[in-house]
Amino acid sequence: MALKLTVGALTLPQLRGIARGMDKIAFAAGWQKPVQAAARAVAKAAAGDETIYGLNTGFGLLAQTNIPHDQLQELQVRLVRSHAAGTGPALDDGAVRLILALKANSLARGYSGVRPEVVTLLLEMLNRGVHPVIPAKGSAGASGDLAPLAALSAVMIGEGKARVGNRVLSGKTALKRTGLTPLTLQPKEGLALLNGTQVSTALALTGLFAAEDAFQAAVVAGALSIDAAKGSDTPFDPRIHAIRGQEGQIEIARVYKDLIAGSEIRDSHVDCDRVQDPYSLRCQPQVMGACLDQLRHAAEILRREANAVSDNPLVFAGTGDLLSGGNFHAEPVALAADVLALVIAETGALSERRVALLIDPQMSGLPAFLVAEPGINSGFMIAQVTAASLASENKSMAHPASVDSLPTSANQEDHVSMATFAGRRLTEMADNTAGIVAIELLAAAQGVEFHKPLKTSKPLAKAIAVVRDHAKSYGRDRAFTPEIDTLKAAIAAGRFNALPGAGLLPSLGASGTG
Repeated sequence: MALKLTVGALTLPQLRGIARGMDKIAFAAGWQKPVQAAARAVAKAAAGDETIYGLNTGFGLLAQTNIPHDQLQELQVRLVRSHAAGTGPALDDGAVRLILALKANSLARGYSGVRPEVVTLLLEMLNRGVHPVIPAKGSAGASGDLAPLAALSAVMIGEGKARVGNRVLSGKTALKRTGLTPLTLQPKEGLALLNGTQVSTALALTGLFAAEDAFQAAVVAGALSIDAAKGSDTPFDPRIHAIRGQEGQIEIARVYKDLIAGSEIRDSHVDCDRVQDPYSLRCQPQVMGACLDQLRHAAEILRREANAVSDNPLVFAGTGDLLSGGNFHAEPVALAADVLALVIAETGALSERRVALLIDPQMSGLPAFLVAEPGINSGFMIAQVTAASLASENKSMAHPASVDSLPTSANQEDHVSMATFAGRRLTEMADNTAGIVAIELLAAAQGVEFHKPLKTSKPLAKAIAVVRDHAKSYGRDRAFTPEIDTLKAAIAAGRFNALPGAGLLPSLGASGTG
């Protein structure tokens, strides 16, 4: 059974499912009619003598060059070939699935002038596992994601390369083996396929989903660290947060309180002489709540863009108008991705500080480096160094991509968004933060277990059980790398998303419905 999607109304949970490869997709009935109307408007315009950009002209600075009627189809083919100029490693299948879905969704809105066959081929490629080999680098995110979308479009006309299963085939062979037929491009169809923000948006969405998984695990890890360090739950009193009025802070404080509630460890030191905890424990609602607010804002921008029409010119079939504009400029995506980069970096930075706190006996009250017999054992000493290294990398990568602009196409495209890189770096950043959080989960679980026979709360006991599925307690030194990596994979797989807090995240809760 295919997941039925409403054109122009894709939700974040649906997009997460597509990116994670869980669903075949189909559009709800009725999408063909507006698509056919726009295609007829383009065919009528192509048969006339009016000069229309991209229909019977060259592209970019060459827009002043008129193209004869008998070369209009060839114009579209040459456009695809000339723009296939990307470089670098190929995008992974999850990102490619999203790109295919987003491009189909945009064209199916009926403002691009392509025939229904174009949309159908995009859907069938996704559903039959034909993943165009799309080089990751080469788009400035301005006149659409031209180079990467050209790599996709090349497969649709039987050129380029595609992955089918574990094999890389020629585009022609990939289509033939899956029972599909290459397109013969009609006027404007090549341009409609190449224009658009779908690659930038897909990459930013991929980063969003990874950021959500790391964020949720970081909230759980932070609560574990509070119990491990015998921190107070007073900072999560809802009265504190209500009078500030920041929504994310209020909601996240409630999550921390729910995670810790019922902990025997907490009850054991209610009357201790510690006045206040360090900020990395006490100010988690303020930091993570602010991150949640920004994450939600970025997610909403990306949800809108996933449903947008962003090629050029646009076809308004009701009046027959073909209007040139600039919806292909990916500035909304670039800014949203830059915000997500800050969220990811801050989530990891705060987690790293808690790891540093836990291994310091003066700060945590726990054995040095969280291991019995420190000296002969080094414990978590170098694991914290790894966390610090990852946090530092993220600080560098969090520099806004959107503030950079290099003019392209002989200064016709004199301001660009750099959205494609802005989105692409998010996956690596989220992986770094997942690594930091994995280290914190290992450290905090170890710290909590030093307090036996006292028990932690039921939700945090479940979190420790997940950790112990991947790593036993540390009695003596052993290699950390395998266990950090497997716990990172558990974070990416959403193993902590069943615990309190996940429902606040856009693609995991009701807020992702749009």
